[in-house]
Amino acid sequence: MTVRPQWDDLPGGVRDTVQARIGQILKAEPVTRGLMPGIAARLHTEDGGTVFLKAVSGGSPAASLYARERRAGALLPPGLPAPRLLWSGDVEGWIVLLHEYVDGRDADLSPGSPDVPLVLDTLMVLNETLTPCPGRDGIPDVAENVAMLQAKAAHLLALPAGDLPYRAMYETALRGFHPDALGGDTLLHYDLHAGNLRIGHGQPYAIDWAFAARGAAWIDVVMLAPRFVAAGHTPEQAEALLARVPAWRSAPEGAVTALAALWTLFRLYKARFGPEEGREFRARAAEAGQAWVRHRT
Repeated sequence: MTVRPQWDDLPGGVRDTVQARIGQILKAEPVTRGLMPGIAARLHTEDGGTVFLKAVSGGSPAASLYARERRAGALLPPGLPAPRLLWSGDVEGWIVLLHEYVDGRDADLSPGSPDVPLVLDTLMVLNETLTPCPGRDGIPDVAENVAMLQAKAAHLLALPAGDLPYRAMYETALRGFHPDALGGDTLLHYDLHAGNLRIGHGQPYAIDWAFAARGAAWIDVVMLAPRFVAAGHTPEQAEALLARVPAWRSAPEGAVTALAALWTLFRLYKARFGPEEGREFRARAAEAGQAWVRHRT
């Protein structure tokens, strides 16, 4: 299992810079959830405040994602249900981000949960507030994100006959798809799920914007469907919930089905070939995605 570096592992100059910004750190609580490389910690300051620290070496493969999250944080307008980026910098070869800390819990997306309508309301707020996209520099088109899904899907579809269950279903779902169908001018989170929808102060906050991209508003809505299925909803129930969000009703049927297939194939790939610590999690997600694609095809 990958061992994450901790606050004390940061170069002294990085720790000094952070403390010059927010005050003496009395305690650093590691945050171990999530698969993103780098340091994640809740910092307790001498004045009783708390700040969320993320930092990664500039030589890490994840550095570009930290840079993207920094750019997204600078663009998110005040009042949006997302933690504010308080400060960011490049210090001694490290990318450092300081966010507001949202003290809360993961959203409960299961049937009957009171969090579900709150999440749907938050989706609408994100769609409305972030259209048009508040900035373009440093925010890639969503086709760049989807290209990674397509590459992993192509790998699985090229396996010998019998190695990929439901191959014909996926091929049908992807027939005629082109990434241009995903184009739009909304700043997307792109990775909304229960762990990235933090319930604090009675409402969900969208955290971890490392995959932020510009594209059609319906994409963030659509990519929550398998999360609802994984939480216990049937595919029909998940789509009925999402139909309350206006952006869902504008989504082209064929593009939705293709994105569902790509999302699922990516998780199937990671469940087979990805890091050991994430395989079980990805397999469960792929099972939910597969049920959704079956429903749509």
